[in-house]
Amino acid sequence: MILIGLGANLPSEKFGTPIETLESCLLKFPQHNLFIKARSRWFKSAPVPISDQPWYINGVLSIDTEQSPRELLNSLLALENEFGRVRSEPNAPRVLDLDLIAYHDQIVEDDGKIEDKPFCIPHPRMHERAFVLLPIKDMNSSWKHPKSHKTLSYLISKLSDDQIIEPIEAE
Repeated sequence: MILIGLGANLPSEKFGTPIETLESCLLKFPQHNLFIKARSRWFKSAPVPISDQPWYINGVLSIDTEQSPRELLNSLLALENEFGRVRSEPNAPRVLDLDLIAYHDQIVEDDGKIEDKPFCIPHPRMHERAFVLLPIKDMNSSWKHPKSHKTLSYLISKLSDDQIIEPIEAE
């Protein structure tokens, strides 16, 4: 499975609330040759690390694409730019955040930088984040971490207690 994490905690002038922005972003995926196979519900989560910024709306997608992992990450960055993402400092509030969480069972750790960060698959901190693990479980509870081979249940059991996340029920 190719997994993409989505998040937003600021409204967009063009697209509206964080949920409206995320839903609008999903509609743009096919234009970038990214085809959604499955998706989680939206979740509301406290910022990580804890801060006074607005809470996030997060979700995870499973997609199909012919793009390589690097091409896919470049497509995600292009989508973020299209939606007005501004990169000011790490963990800053944002109108849209798209992360390549996993690309099938591939493990990539190299020095080829993207946005001044090492290029790593699976995402190097995904196993520490409730806002990634719980949406994956919502979509596919049998998924295992490609590098550690740990189950979702195990990874979720190891999360710190300070991560607050709750599903947003459909209206």
